Amino acid sequence: MFDALIDYSLKNRGLVILALAALACSGVYSLLSLPIDAVPDITNVQVMALTSAPALGPEEVEQFITIPVENAMNGIPQIKEVRSFSQFGISGVTIIFEDGTDIYWARQQVGERLVQVRSQIPPEFGQPEMGPIATGLGEIYQFEIRNADDSPNPLPIMDLRTLLDWEVARRLKSVPGVVEVNALGGELKTYEVELDPNRLLARGISLNQVYDAIRRNNVNAGGGYIQHNGELRVIRGVGLIDRLKELEEVVLDTTPGGTPIYVRDVATVRFAPMIRQGAATRDGRGEAVTAIAYLLAGENGRVVVDRIKEKIEEIEKVLPEGVVIEAYYDRSTLIEKTIHTVAHNLAEGGILVVVVLLVMLGNLRAGLIVASAIPLSMLFAGNLMLGFGIAGSLMSLGALDFGLIVDSAVIVIENCVSKLAHADPKAKVLDVVRHATLDVRRPVVFGVAIITMVHLPILALQGVEGKMFRPMALTVIFALTGSLLLSLTATPVLASFFLRTGASERDTLPVRWAKRAYAPVLSAALRHPWAVTLGAVLAFAASVPLAMGLGGEFIPQLDEGDLIIAQTRPPSSSLREALDDANRLEQALMREFPDEIRTVVSRIGRPEIGLEAAGVNLTDTWVMLREPEAWKRAATKPELIDQVDAICKTVIPGTFYSFSQPIELRFNELLSGVRSDLGIGIYGEDLDVLQKKADEIAGVLRSVPGSTGVKAQALGGLPFLRIQVDRDRIARYEIDAADVLDAVAALGGKVVGQVVEGQRRFALQVRFASRYRNDMEVIRTLKIADPRGRMIPLEDLADVRMEDDTYEIWRKDRQRRIMVQSNVRGRDLAGFVAEVQKRVLGEVELPRGYTLEWGGTFENLQSATHRLTIVVPLALVLIFLLLYSTFHSFKLATLIFLSVPLGAIGGILSLWLRGLNFSISAGVGFIALSGVAVLDGLVLITAIRQLVEEGEPVPRAVRDASMSRLRPILMTGLVASLGFVPMALSSGAGSEVQRPLATVVIGGLITSTLLKLIVLPAMYSWFDPGLPPHEDDGEAAPAAA
Repeated sequence: MFDALIDYSLKNRGLVILALAALACSGVYSLLSLPIDAVPDITNVQVMALTSAPALGPEEVEQFITIPVENAMNGIPQIKEVRSFSQFGISGVTIIFEDGTDIYWARQQVGERLVQVRSQIPPEFGQPEMGPIATGLGEIYQFEIRNADDSPNPLPIMDLRTLLDWEVARRLKSVPGVVEVNALGGELKTYEVELDPNRLLARGISLNQVYDAIRRNNVNAGGGYIQHNGELRVIRGVGLIDRLKELEEVVLDTTPGGTPIYVRDVATVRFAPMIRQGAATRDGRGEAVTAIAYLLAGENGRVVVDRIKEKIEEIEKVLPEGVVIEAYYDRSTLIEKTIHTVAHNLAEGGILVVVVLLVMLGNLRAGLIVASAIPLSMLFAGNLMLGFGIAGSLMSLGALDFGLIVDSAVIVIENCVSKLAHADPKAKVLDVVRHATLDVRRPVVFGVAIITMVHLPILALQGVEGKMFRPMALTVIFALTGSLLLSLTATPVLASFFLRTGASERDTLPVRWAKRAYAPVLSAALRHPWAVTLGAVLAFAASVPLAMGLGGEFIPQLDEGDLIIAQTRPPSSSLREALDDANRLEQALMREFPDEIRTVVSRIGRPEIGLEAAGVNLTDTWVMLREPEAWKRAATKPELIDQVDAICKTVIPGTFYSFSQPIELRFNELLSGVRSDLGIGIYGEDLDVLQKKADEIAGVLRSVPGSTGVKAQALGGLPFLRIQVDRDRIARYEIDAADVLDAVAALGGKVVGQVVEGQRRFALQVRFASRYRNDMEVIRTLKIADPRGRMIPLEDLADVRMEDDTYEIWRKDRQRRIMVQSNVRGRDLAGFVAEVQKRVLGEVELPRGYTLEWGGTFENLQSATHRLTIVVPLALVLIFLLLYSTFHSFKLATLIFLSVPLGAIGGILSLWLRGLNFSISAGVGFIALSGVAVLDGLVLITAIRQLVEEGEPVPRAVRDASMSRLRPILMTGLVASLGFVPMALSSGAGSEVQRPLATVVIGGLITSTLLKLIVLPAMYSWFDPGLPPHEDDGEAAPAAA
């Protein structure tokens, strides 16, 4: 097959050139069309069911809503996990599906079950609805709508929120790729009837009269149509309220004398804010009106952000004068920085590879032909990436090594140069190139097959690590496939055009130096094979304790360039207190770090569309940083975090603080429901026992070195004013429980309709005046009318008392759960968790029926490590089988396979020298290293076998083959390792994730290349299987490159 491909290409050279032009055009288009983001989206497939239940406490929410919704999900295929939270007034159930499940199919299944479960939940308790499609990379653009500093007529914050909801957000939702725009901050406008209980009492008006009168006076009606003078006239009755004055003039009753009693006689009618569970502030200026635009899963983040910016420019033109929209978080900034890092590394790596090729080959034309494989293979890979839906990111594009890509072209061109140098000057270049390419087709194919094969097991990784590294493996496989096809088609065609016969083949100066230094070392190794072998064994043995001493972490933390300070106050904290704290903290940060911090935004509680369980006691302060070059108080980000932490604890002591980053925090929340590196889940039924054991474990965690931000979840501590209806007492007065509860609802605001202003709709709510709802003694004396018109105090109908109750209840897989969380600073995650596990299991005793679960980022590390213990041996077995199929010799396959541990020595040593932990990124580097190391060993042993088969004695064959193969082996090792050098040394955005992989490959190739040139020749005579039976020379084994 490959022979035919080579022949066809050389016979149709013009067609090949046209195909290259088409490849270039389609590849450029594909690369420009790729979805681009900083990192792969590792979010699991999940659907959230949210229910607003303002009448229920946490345990009632769990009983009447959460558990029925959980049970309704039973039987849906491909469900992996169900977790939930129940808080005062809200239930959230997250259904997580197996990876690969179509999100729209999953939402359809959940939607069908929600329709069924709604019949089991009383309508007054609320009805579950599906939340928007959320991913960890969804929060792509965040902005504030505000009055300009020089605005002549600044708008009130309620008007700004109205503009956001009805002008800005509505238009942004029409942008392709935007799935939701979630507002937070400001005041949600309502038409409010603020009742005075004393005036109600004086006029004998009950709450039900108010509710019914407003409802009956805020309606429209249709009367069909009439025919008049041959025309049809539609009859329409209009009674909807659209102004405050109309609401004031609603008649509630009449006096005995016939005088109407209006709403204005018992209440104040005004625009007022809806009770809210969240707010936002910025830069210590006070409250802010903010919003988040969410990206639709699978869309191109950078393109969608550009569309949002264009739409905002349009929107600003129609906003009132002096109102501006100002972005404070733009995901495209991180994307641009990361892509710049990737492009910079690829460009530098490509330049280094080309320089090495030119220096080692000593032929400018040959070097340029080989170098052409780099962009062409990249474009080939771009076409397949677009076809397979792989986004361009740090892990896909950033993991390409141009040194690996040009290996096959190097083998072809080197042989062509050699053959042309020794060919008859009258021979046709085309024929010489054809024979030279056919001679090395097998090592080319086998070389690419080996590198490709070691990447195949990476495709078997699952979960987070699979989503992170599968794009890398596929992109490398695509690029290698392209390089293979190009080396057998485009490379010989270009060689036939630009290379000539008769050119002298001389080693370049660096190659001559290398041979001069290598010759005595090789001679000594061949004289003392036992010493060489013992040295290699000792070197590997010495690397084992180094490997055991390496710390372990899941994936190095990507520096996103910004910070999030997560703050937790007691559940009893008020929104006013949270706003005051946020303003003080923002002012302190802006004052203390003017050169480090660009802007600070605090997001308190949850927005109207709540995607997480956040009460007003939780605040996420987004700290947007300037470029590190401008910093003066801190040299590094960890140092800056320490200083910010100290300021936080000084400004607001007693508050729990933890530090994270925007994408990192969102991923942790969505993947495990935990916001930290380590989450210890305790499962059981009794909430008091759960709280007690969580506090004990938190105490142990705080004593472990490296722990920071240790927090035991607080299940209780939320003060309730409980108004418990007394059945006997209401029966004596012939009052229904609903009458009592209507009064309770009026404390918070009871929505009785809506008011339409053009396209805008606002809630119409009835509420007691603030002086009557904020005083417990006044609440006790609220009057409720009985059927005889008597006004009965609330305390005569119900028990009114203050008590502490449950704040929230978390569940996972239908069991109650409490979490203890901790971040890790200054040590590796695996070592930290190992110490914590030992301490917790030894010092904390759980009652029967209670269990522990270890989660957070550590859960991902554990899962990935387990899979690597399967994937890595599988990769090595595949390599060995391919080697055995090549030589049909167990001995030679074993000898070449020794290149793997020789490479591992350098990989381990390089991690240790650079102080890097073993991570999944480093593990993938060892997998890639094994393929490259084996490839060079294959080239060397193949050359030795050919000389032996030609009749040379083994010692001489080993010496001659080692010297002749020195250049291609050094060239392969150099180009492969130098391609990773920029990646290993880069300090740009995203370099943290690439650094361990590149470090392992570079260090491993150094030791593998140097040692195999000494160890394999020294050991060959022990593994020589003897001459094989007669075979066709072209098919016996891969030819030497």
